[in-house]
Amino acid sequence: MKQIPNRYARGFSLIELMIALLIALLLLLGLVQVFAASRTAYKLSEGMSRTQENARFALDYLQRDIRMAGHFGCVNDQARRQIAGALTSHFVAGAPMDFGFSVRGFENATPTGVVLAPARVAGTDSIVLRFMGGNGIPITAINPASRTIDVNPARWSALTDGGLVAPVVFGVADCAFADAFLATGVNGGAGRVTAPASVDLARYGANPAGGPTMLYRGEAVVYYIGLGAGGQPSLWRARINVDGSTTSEELVEGIENLQFRYGMDLNPATNPSGYIATQGTATDVGTSEAEWRRVGQVQVALLASSPNPATSAQAQVTPLTLLGVAVAPADDGRYRAVYESTIALRNRLYGN
Repeated sequence: MKQIPNRYARGFSLIELMIALLIALLLLLGLVQVFAASRTAYKLSEGMSRTQENARFALDYLQRDIRMAGHFGCVNDQARRQIAGALTSHFVAGAPMDFGFSVRGFENATPTGVVLAPARVAGTDSIVLRFMGGNGIPITAINPASRTIDVNPARWSALTDGGLVAPVVFGVADCAFADAFLATGVNGGAGRVTAPASVDLARYGANPAGGPTMLYRGEAVVYYIGLGAGGQPSLWRARINVDGSTTSEELVEGIENLQFRYGMDLNPATNPSGYIATQGTATDVGTSEAEWRRVGQVQVALLASSPNPATSAQAQVTPLTLLGVAVAPADDGRYRAVYESTIALRNRLYGN
């Protein structure tokens, strides 16, 4: 057999193998770095988008109900209060269902007499809003003797939207008077509500043709921050029941803090100008119904965070500021941002 010369049987030397391995390792490290950077950028982008989305939803909910505060039919609460007895709340003054307070805030506190479940997170504000629902039904018959109010039963669903199947708090209003009360009897199938004896139904007239006398559902809600199902703070909306208990729903996850400031009219509530002259916290506004009737504007600030860690490069040691309130976020890698909105109470534009 012919022997192959050694010069044709040569392989790689050890040095050549080491150099090849080093080059391959450098290329692999580069690929890992590119992948890690892309993954980090993706997680941060996803965290930012989820935070913005959650904040937008939260502000939409807050803006909708804050703008409804003071809605009492074709005339708002601020105008009705200029005439004694034009707006009557048939609930204990200062109680959770007192419709004399269309809006009232609580600085780092839970609303008086209200039981929230889950509880409010410490260091956050809460706000109570009361109004007559936007969907009313024309009253077709009123019987002051039997204290009954009749509407078209085919339209009863207007009073049960939003998941409230069996409403018990109602409002009756025309362009002169309004009453908010707890019904003593409700028959949705027949379109009939029985009012308590304290309601003067004789001052209202029926409107077979669909006139201004309307039946509304009474709304009393609290917005606050509570812990969600995953143990993270969320924005909650709680509907207040007559006994002060609440029926709560988790609206938006990842809302960690909520702060409010209130714009107050230049003049007292007895002679509002429609001009917002001063801003302050709930403590600055006061505690009486007349003081809160001066409020015509609400500033909202919320701190939103991504649902999952987003490898955020934010300086966690630097507090974030919500309407002058410094909040130190947790050092957990979540992306966080502050969102603010100024909301005019459209039912408090009396004088404009």
